[in-house]
Amino acid sequence: MRSTIPTRGRVIAITGAARGIGAAIARELAAAGAQVAIGDIDATAAAETAATLPGTAAGFPLDVTDSDSFAAFLAAVEARWGPIDVLVNNAGVMWVGRFEDEPEAATRRQLAVNLHGVIRGVRLTAPRMRERGRGHIVTVASAASKLAPAGEATYAATKHGVYGYLSAVRAELHGSGVDLSVVMPTVVDTPLAAGTSPGSVDLLTPDDVARAVADVLARPRFEVTVPRRVGPLVRLAGLLPDRVRTAVFRRLVPNQITGGDPASRAAYERATLTDRPGDPR
Repeated sequence: MRSTIPTRGRVIAITGAARGIGAAIARELAAAGAQVAIGDIDATAAAETAATLPGTAAGFPLDVTDSDSFAAFLAAVEARWGPIDVLVNNAGVMWVGRFEDEPEAATRRQLAVNLHGVIRGVRLTAPRMRERGRGHIVTVASAASKLAPAGEATYAATKHGVYGYLSAVRAELHGSGVDLSVVMPTVVDTPLAAGTSPGSVDLLTPDDVARAVADVLARPRFEVTVPRRVGPLVRLAGLLPDRVRTAVFRRLVPNQITGGDPASRAAYERATLTDRPGDPR
């Protein structure tokens, strides 16, 4: 059995970490003794969040949709603390509604942040880790990596894409000493999920996801579902005939068109899903 890897002293960079899930991850890892870099499009909020954390933490400006910004973030973290041991790709945005009603700007934004932001982070970070023979990249994706809730078509597409991309890169990095992990939570109580339905599972908290990230850093593995029971259920359902599988998923997976509250999402979507930069989760 692989031994547990200690968090204390590791340099950990987290994207979209000024608020929500990212801030909870930063708090969890800083409390465990890591040196935590909070990257966020809102540099002021990143610095403010870092100031509230125990131990060693700092805020840095970061736009995950811009390669120069991402490279500058990584360089700034390494200049301060040395080589990055862990990158947590956390930044994400979501539009909810009927697929034919989704604005082009919302589609572009989700692809740019959720998918290309992850690709960019891996491409910029993994080669450095491979040269050192060690490192870990954790991506906070979604249960939508394996499921596709009605009303989340593009969001689910980005998360399916993230899962496929990481699976391929993992194969390329096999034996290099670099671990990849994808954490797939169900609905989490953050502004991103405002007005959505958690379906048949309890609404998660950001701390639930933060604990899952801390656990996978201590005991690396590729797939992590939160809650844990979701993974076996999805795998089991995949073995069923199509008609039965469809019926099961209709009961388990929330329909965000019929079960959501668009009015509760209006402010979030105005703030995050235009062509202006923004990467909160």
